[in-house]
Amino acid sequence: MPSALPASAFVESPENGKQGWFRRLAIKTADLSGRPITFAAAVLIVLVWAVSGPIFHYSDTWQLVINTGTTIVTFLMVFLIQATQNRDTAAIQLKLDELIIATKNARDMIAEAEDLSDEELALLKKQLKDRKAHGTPDGGSDR
Repeated sequence: MPSALPASAFVESPENGKQGWFRRLAIKTADLSGRPITFAAAVLIVLVWAVSGPIFHYSDTWQLVINTGTTIVTFLMVFLIQATQNRDTAAIQLKLDELIIATKNARDMIAEAEDLSDEELALLKKQLKDRKAHGTPDGGSDR
């Protein structure tokens, strides 16, 4: 029988339910940066910068403002997006592992694996490996 509990309820960890500050920041930033309003704001910033060119006589400082701003944002976003992508990839892998182990008896709580902390994901991965090694497709007591 499928479980109605969240995936974190099945992972025993001192960090159960807690998220690190970087993880929360990466997830929130990825969420905000993917919204249409954020894109519109970025376009507006570029348009304001472009229109202000004649006012500042297209000076080196005027060019430096947009170059520095976009470089800093890009530099920081690379790390935040990579952190989010790494977690998503790990969660997808766990979901696939669950289906490969036993499609008939796959636990639906794995569908929420991306909401787990890194420690919880590691522990869940170990549990899946143990299930595979012991040949228990239903997972026994971890349902």
